[in-house]
Amino acid sequence: MTDDAILKPGAVALVTGASAGFGVAIAEALIAKGCQVICTARRGERLESLAERLGPNCHPLTLDVTDADATAKLCENLPEDLRNVDILINNAGHDVGGRKRFEDGTVEDWAAIIETNVTGLIRVSHAVIPGMAARGRGHIINLGSISGIGAYPEGSVYSASKHAVHGLTNSLRLDFAGSGIRVTEILPGTARTEFGRSRWRGDDAHADSFYDSFETLLTAEDVAACVVFALEQPPHVIIAQLVVVPTSQW
Repeated sequence: MTDDAILKPGAVALVTGASAGFGVAIAEALIAKGCQVICTARRGERLESLAERLGPNCHPLTLDVTDADATAKLCENLPEDLRNVDILINNAGHDVGGRKRFEDGTVEDWAAIIETNVTGLIRVSHAVIPGMAARGRGHIINLGSISGIGAYPEGSVYSASKHAVHGLTNSLRLDFAGSGIRVTEILPGTARTEFGRSRWRGDDAHADSFYDSFETLLTAEDVAACVVFALEQPPHVIIAQLVVVPTSQW
C-alpha cells in the first residue's frame, strides 16, 4: 500500500443505505480497514445499533436520499473532521412493489424506485463530488446490478433504474478521467439479504421462497469484499466495472 492509497486508516468513507444488507457489510469491511465510516440510512434506530456494535469509527447519520434539502446539506451537516469524504459508496436502493409485470404495479411504486435508486444517487453524489474535485482525490463506488446490463421478466422498472446507474457511472468515470477521482460500479447478481423482504413489503415467506429457488447465492460479505478490492487498487488503476454472480447464475 502506497502513501497515495485511498483505503487506509483514517480515510473518511460515506455509505448510503447502511442500515441493512450490503450497506452494513460494507461499513464493517471499511471499519476493519481503519476508515472513519459515515453510515447513512432512513432508519436511524438501526444506525444507532450499528454504531454501538462497530464502535467509534462508525458515525450514524439519518438521511433519506429522496429528501432534496437534506442531501444538499449533507456535507455541511457532518462534523467538520468528517466533511472531506475520500470514499463514497452509493448503495441505497430498493425494489419495493417490484417483481411483477409492469401494468400490475402502481405508478407510485415505480416512481419511488427511480427516486431512490437513481435520483437519490445523483443527489448524494452531487453533494459529495465537489469536495473531491477541489481536493483532486476520491473514489466513488456505485452499487449497480446485473439487472443494469441485462433484463428479466417482471423487473422492468428496477432494471431501468440499474441501467441508469450503469450509464451514469460510465459517464462520471469519463468526466473525471485524470482528475484523481476514480469511479467504479459493482454489479452483483442475486444475494440473500433483507432486500427480498423489503421488495415484498415484509413478506418473509415470499422472500425465502424466492431465495430458496437458487442453488447458490451471494452474501452481503461477498459484495463488501468486491468494494474493498476496488478500493485497494493502486492510484493508476480503476476497476471500472466488477460483475459478481453466484455460481448457479449466468
